[in-house]
Amino acid sequence: MRPKPPASLELATASDAAVEDEATFRRLGFFDLDLSGRSADGAEFTQCRFRGADLSGARLEGATFADCLFESTNLANLRAQRSSMLRVRLATARMTGVQWVDGSVRDVTISDCRLDLSSWRFTDFVSVAFEGCNLAGADFQNADLRGARFTGCDLSGAQFSQATLTGTRFADCVLAGIGGVTSMAGAVVAHQDLAALSYTLAGALGIRIEDAGDG
Repeated sequence: MRPKPPASLELATASDAAVEDEATFRRLGFFDLDLSGRSADGAEFTQCRFRGADLSGARLEGATFADCLFESTNLANLRAQRSSMLRVRLATARMTGVQWVDGSVRDVTISDCRLDLSSWRFTDFVSVAFEGCNLAGADFQNADLRGARFTGCDLSGAQFSQATLTGTRFADCVLAGIGGVTSMAGAVVAHQDLAALSYTLAGALGIRIEDAGDG
């Protein structure tokens, strides 16, 4: 499901940027505002739009983002515990080092974003699409990815140890050197991605691959 746009949108001011515990934000446009380093528990954002905003280094506990749009926003090193995204779209965002741990992501599209070294441990994904993202070194340990799809993503060195991937789809992705490859039982991989994955899988199973003629 796509984000539901608000009937009207007001521009947030500097005072609105004072994210505090249990704060509620509805139908606000956070355009070019500095929210970096903020810390809050239980904050709720509903039908909000973020464009050119800076949320880098923010710390959120139990936050909720519903029907929100993020465009060209800096989310680098944001740390969110037990937080949720519902009907959210993120595009061309910088999300290097994001930690979205023990959370929920549902009906979300993440496209053309930098997500290298991000962490999604113990997070549940339902109807989530990663499109054209840099996910090199991302950590999906113990995540439930049964409702996720990766298209055109760089997942080199990503970690999937003890993750659930039954039905997870990978197409036109870089899968070289991924960790926890034996947890990929039930995943659906495009044939053009299988060659690189097979070497990683062989290594995890202790299989030595020889060229023809090797002694």
